[in-house]
Amino acid sequence: MNSYRHSVVLDVDKCTGCTSCIRRCPTEAIRINGGHAEINTDRCIDCGECIRVCPNNAKKAMCSKFEHYLHYKWKIALPAPALYGQFDGLDDVDSVLQGLKDIGFDDVYEVAKAAEIVSNYTRIFLKSEGIKKPVISSACPVISRLISLRFPYLKDNILPMLPPMEISAMEARKKAKEEHPELSDEDIGVFFISPCAAKVSYIRNGYGDYKSNVDVVVSLNDIYFMLLGAMKKNRTPTISSEAGMIGIGWATSGGESSAILNDSYLFADGIENCIQVLESIENGNIPHIEFVELNACIGGCVGGVMTIENPFIAKTRLQTVRRYMPVSKNFIGSDVNFVPDSFLTDSLPDYTPISRLSESMSESMRMMAKMQEIRKNLPGIDCGACGAPTCRAFAEDIVRGVANDRKCVVLEHNKKEETDEGASENDS
Repeated sequence: MNSYRHSVVLDVDKCTGCTSCIRRCPTEAIRINGGHAEINTDRCIDCGECIRVCPNNAKKAMCSKFEHYLHYKWKIALPAPALYGQFDGLDDVDSVLQGLKDIGFDDVYEVAKAAEIVSNYTRIFLKSEGIKKPVISSACPVISRLISLRFPYLKDNILPMLPPMEISAMEARKKAKEEHPELSDEDIGVFFISPCAAKVSYIRNGYGDYKSNVDVVVSLNDIYFMLLGAMKKNRTPTISSEAGMIGIGWATSGGESSAILNDSYLFADGIENCIQVLESIENGNIPHIEFVELNACIGGCVGGVMTIENPFIAKTRLQTVRRYMPVSKNFIGSDVNFVPDSFLTDSLPDYTPISRLSESMSESMRMMAKMQEIRKNLPGIDCGACGAPTCRAFAEDIVRGVANDRKCVVLEHNKKEETDEGASENDS
């Protein structure tokens, strides 16, 4: 039984059964059945592509509401760097940090600060002996889950380091307990302000055997509107930002790669492009590089489905914000040559194959042969009218016994035409 808790859900009442989502789903997790979409939770990677393309807003990301968790005595906000790119005319991030306190948070710990710390330790890790290269960033949870489902041989390439969000949560909780020893763990609520649905799923499910330190995930677009009102009061913000250009740069594609301060890297964004890169790495068709940064969303985290602004506009705004910032406020000394154990994890995602037809090899071969036989009779135009994204997927559904009453519309039409022609000839 699938125990993975997803954040992308379907509102059946809004779904009209169009084929927009099945065409764009990178893992073929969606089918149209009974006049509406159905999501296969075993295949879903919470990338949010279906949310982007659904014309009826029938797909949505499930997230918590800030006001539902006001019972915490000490509330800490973890703003993702992508948050800063949502505001027009933003001069510095301090006004956003002040706004978060004004709307009810007791403290703020910048994920951008943790990103700079992770960048430091990534540079050290890349110099380690015996590691499998290219090292693939673990920052985007969509990519990690995609590897666990489709690219088992790349599991050991994943950077075994906690993402900045987790580092922020650990450090924020530690800081709160040091400054307020009267607080218990239950008194402290750590709120991550998320730009994407995948990070909601990460926090719900953990990473391998690792359980997240974040207590609540709130949508960036919900917090944005709350912040607008607070920031319009033009209160002079307290100078509190502890991040620089490198940390803020993590919000956009290529920001993490450039932070390793060498030229031996590759970065890509957009889930289809990321899949192509992973296929090239798995096949060995890639030049020698040390580090690969992959972001499922176009533009990076600024392209997440829970953001407000167009990702390219947000990226431009971030360039303006970063212009007068220091490169980093969190460089570590050259005498540090190891990564703290608290930053590392050995809980990598388990390989869960989604394409295996059967546990038995002989049965899988028999089913594959049956699929090929069925495909020969299908038109091969991948129209999606059968409810599956491709003719191959439809053949697989038939073999697996999950096609239900779905039929190939093209074949049915051709049969009807042949029948009508035969009846016409008999009448003549």
